[in-house]
Amino acid sequence: MDDDALRPPTLLGLPAYLAVHVARIAHRPLVDALAAQGLRLPHFAVLAALGDFGPLAQHEIAERLALGRSHLVGYLDDLADGGHIVRERDPADRRRQRVALREPGAALLASLIDIARASEAERLSVLSDDEQRTLVALLRRVVVADDAARAPEM
Repeated sequence: MDDDALRPPTLLGLPAYLAVHVARIAHRPLVDALAAQGLRLPHFAVLAALGDFGPLAQHEIAERLALGRSHLVGYLDDLADGGHIVRERDPADRRRQRVALREPGAALLASLIDIARASEAERLSVLSDDEQRTLVALLRRVVVADDAARAPEM
């Protein structure tokens, strides 16, 4: 039996299908770890944004992650209820709320990143290190181009 015979060749010829499927395979352990905390992937994205960029205004988080603002409020509520983040007044503009990562959130983020990296290392082990770097570079180029195309909306 051909290796590709399990899936329709039409799907295997679509890069978007392949990217989504590889993502689903690689992030299963991350999804399970999040679920154990009562969280989902968008919660992880918020934690990662705060870990990478520091405190942000709520609208900045929504824009950076391409999340609807109404959905973001629910994710922030969940993270605040869990003690992972804190909302505070923006010292530069007291009318705005700023969101910051708390120590429990930083610890959870570090743990989730370890889980994600271990899962990716295992699932992507069929690729050489060079192939993995190439895959990341190509996918990143597509994401950056999409961000640039959306920039006027932001």
